[in-house]
Amino acid sequence: MLSMLAIQRHRGPDDSGVAGIDMRSGRIEKLDGHVLSTFETKPNLVFGFNRLSILDVSHAGHQPMINEDANVALMMNGEVYNAFDFKSSLIDKGYRFEGNSDTEVVLNLYLEYGLDGMLDRLNGMFALAIFDGRKGSLYLIRDRVGIKPLYVLTDRNYIAFASEIKSFKALPQVELALDESKLSEFLLFRNVINQTLFKDIVNITPGTYWEIPASGEISEFCYYDIRKEGGQSTAVGQKELEAALRNSVSRQMISDVKLGCQLSGGVDSSLVTAFAASTLPKGSLETVSIVFSEENFSEKKYMDRVAADFQLLSHQFNLDASAYLNLIDEAVWHFEQPLNHPNTIGIKLLSREAKKHVTVLLSGEGADEALAGYRRFLPGCAKLLSLTTLKKAIKNRGYFLPFVRVWGEEISRYVLQTAFGDLAVAKAIYPRFSVRSALQRRSAIWHSIEDRSSKKKRKYELLTYLPDLLMRQDKMSMAHSIENRVPFLDNEMLTAAMQVDDALLIRKKRGKWEGKFLLKELCMELFDEHFAYRDKMGFGIPLKSFFSSIPFQTRWERELLPGIQKRGIFNSKPLARWMKNPGAMTAEKLDAIWLMVGFEIWANQYID
Repeated sequence: MLSMLAIQRHRGPDDSGVAGIDMRSGRIEKLDGHVLSTFETKPNLVFGFNRLSILDVSHAGHQPMINEDANVALMMNGEVYNAFDFKSSLIDKGYRFEGNSDTEVVLNLYLEYGLDGMLDRLNGMFALAIFDGRKGSLYLIRDRVGIKPLYVLTDRNYIAFASEIKSFKALPQVELALDESKLSEFLLFRNVINQTLFKDIVNITPGTYWEIPASGEISEFCYYDIRKEGGQSTAVGQKELEAALRNSVSRQMISDVKLGCQLSGGVDSSLVTAFAASTLPKGSLETVSIVFSEENFSEKKYMDRVAADFQLLSHQFNLDASAYLNLIDEAVWHFEQPLNHPNTIGIKLLSREAKKHVTVLLSGEGADEALAGYRRFLPGCAKLLSLTTLKKAIKNRGYFLPFVRVWGEEISRYVLQTAFGDLAVAKAIYPRFSVRSALQRRSAIWHSIEDRSSKKKRKYELLTYLPDLLMRQDKMSMAHSIENRVPFLDNEMLTAAMQVDDALLIRKKRGKWEGKFLLKELCMELFDEHFAYRDKMGFGIPLKSFFSSIPFQTRWERELLPGIQKRGIFNSKPLARWMKNPGAMTAEKLDAIWLMVGFEIWANQYID
């Protein structure tokens, strides 16, 4: 256990605690600073926790937290923003509080209302482990949308859980192994939806909890399902959406340590920043941003506009090709899978530099999924006869018949819109690539959503695309002991978003279809029309410059390409051919090279 804690100490450098538990008798004993042999009866469950102190930085927030009767132990990674709404009523019911942490409130909510009653009340981001000695059961719980990770290793001999997969490397007789059955899905979509590329390791599905008694059988229960949101008749317009977002930002400003905003200059992070600034004295809110020397990728002028309008303390950090070489190995280690999106490096750099100024960051993650911000939400993007179809057909001419078969199906056509790779490129680099295998789980999720039109697409994105983005944010920020908060995914904000009618989110502006319309209108009122309705840039990365650099070319020839060849999973010939002229590569081939680089570094760190 101590070795597991040491590996992920970066997630909680302020405090550490251990408790030994005998699930058969319900006995719980604190073992802070001691070895497990001091336990009277050898424990068959051990809790270990590294704490990043955000609320109540005193020892009163120490975890694992154990109740007065010493029969319930709880660990919580994350924050519950409405915890203190319940503190007075709990005190009235006779509960005593040693400090002012949200964890202590959550523990007492569990004691008073039970598991389901507690979960019904929580608004926040969290991964929870609760042992209830009265029932002899362990509960593992993940928040509604999966903002915080909770990995479980199910081995023939035992079950282990942790916030990071690398902790499992410290366990005896555990060898992490590649689950090649997931590679087709990963190559096409760049993630495997709450699964991992490791055998026998999963990330618990958001909105669910596991119950594990002493006998070891696992029962899974769903306590929240985004599919059920939006059925209410209440109409939500721009004023209601603005109020929900302002309330969410205000709730998430609670902190006993320094808090700031992650400002990209886009609509979402600019709104979060503006609303956060309005809750503080002028000139006191700090922001952190990544800027690029290549103007085509930089949104610096929009960051500067927000900073000037709201008198922000703006910290901007330049990302160039050297940062990729310097940070890529460390980023892979913390991400625990191949770096599927190049901008992960940018978030890593931002988090490292942000730690010099703040400990908590608010970001705009989740707005595009919940409020139809991607181009694929717009009318005509998934029609059979369209410019999109023609472009896709040309790109997939090397794998044409399989492409025609799946693209001809309406469901598969939309699901493929969310893919990053093309079928032909995936087949070229992975001969065992199966498009049916890649689409299977996503098609099943699409079928499970009963809504129509944009709302169905929004829920699909929240269930399939968002989880990976949240893990990227969590791991890159926590690598530097930074807590990242996401106001767009607050309980009330998400409910409001799902009540917005499609016609209010996807509309024409000056003859052009726009998604996320209500947010852009709100942004236009705060800034101006050009700021709100400029073309979406995202968090772009100049990959051609990186791949063309001499240091990368040297590493590619000496280490990465030979490693790919020796491993024998992927076809190295097209990769070698494409890398002879990075400047001529298509976006799909650039992306594939990036993925192969990340895979080789990851496999070397975790599999070899």
